Amino acid sequence: MDISIFFARLWGSYSVIFGLLFIITGQLGKTIEMTDDKPFVISTGYITLLMGLVTVILHNIWAADWRIVITILGWSTLIKGIMKIGFPEIIHKQAQRFKKKQLFSAVFMILLGIWLFWVSL
Repeated sequence: MDISIFFARLWGSYSVIFGLLFIITGQLGKTIEMTDDKPFVISTGYITLLMGLVTVILHNIWAADWRIVITILGWSTLIKGIMKIGFPEIIHKQAQRFKKKQLFSAVFMILLGIWLFWVSL
């Protein structure tokens, strides 16, 4: 299996699952509230950093096609992981501004995931 197809399916699955969970359970709002807990933000930062680092190392493809979306996801996830570990208070401030866009974000995640699955077929 091509690495781009693998990551399209991985990130597609992740996006659809979490997007649906955010809508069904309202977990995104709960997670945003948890960003005032520095140990929580830092611990999730390590997972985020690893997800981004693996994607960037294995898929740093800057092509003018759909694969660039995976590369951008990898880099943005890596940067977010670094921010969560090094600057958790900034993450908390960003999360508070993000609160009002929860439903939009969840729908966007689902659509992104579906699109990634579609391009991986």
